[in-house]
Amino acid sequence: MTTLIILAMVFVFVALRLWSVLGRRTGHEQPMPKADAMIAPRSTTVSVPQSDAPQLTQESATTPGAASGLRAIAQAEPSFDAARFADGARQAYAMILEAFWRGDREALAQLVDPEVLQAFVAAIDDREAAGERLDNRLVSIEQAQIEDASIDGNVAHIRIRFDADVAAVTRDRDGNVVAGSLSDAVPTHDAWTFSRVLKSSDPNWVLTETDEAA
Repeated sequence: MTTLIILAMVFVFVALRLWSVLGRRTGHEQPMPKADAMIAPRSTTVSVPQSDAPQLTQESATTPGAASGLRAIAQAEPSFDAARFADGARQAYAMILEAFWRGDREALAQLVDPEVLQAFVAAIDDREAAGERLDNRLVSIEQAQIEDASIDGNVAHIRIRFDADVAAVTRDRDGNVVAGSLSDAVPTHDAWTFSRVLKSSDPNWVLTETDEAA
């Protein structure tokens, strides 16, 4: 019974966390897998800062092509705020990556849609079957840029590009490093789409598509 209560509290925390960070206007804001793209970063490396906490930079932008879609979403739900959404998406990006890296299927189920979850779980199953685990660290998120926004029926979709640095290490079942390094970070470029049913009683946006950004 105690375990069930703890799990319920975790679920409520995650739901409230996403509600608080993605697209909800408070009135105090300033004016405006393909999962393997993020699982296996490219080989160019940069120096890793010593701090363990990811640097969630304040740089965010919106491409001109997304403006009309964002206006349509804001008209449908006046509480929506694009700048706040971009800030929250950076936090959601970190939460989802970290859940995937540690193999937390339950956390991922609250943050992504079933199709994305299936891809993530398959990758987790494969590495567990190989006796491997990821010891990755999100070093920094250099930019989160809204590239596209649209409404399909009553569902809003927002695609956002993340440029980030990740320190990636793969260990075997004995803890030995078999690939990667925590002393170097790899630049990664992802394009993720978050979706939500407009005017739904559920305030949460979920990840519905992942791809490698150009």
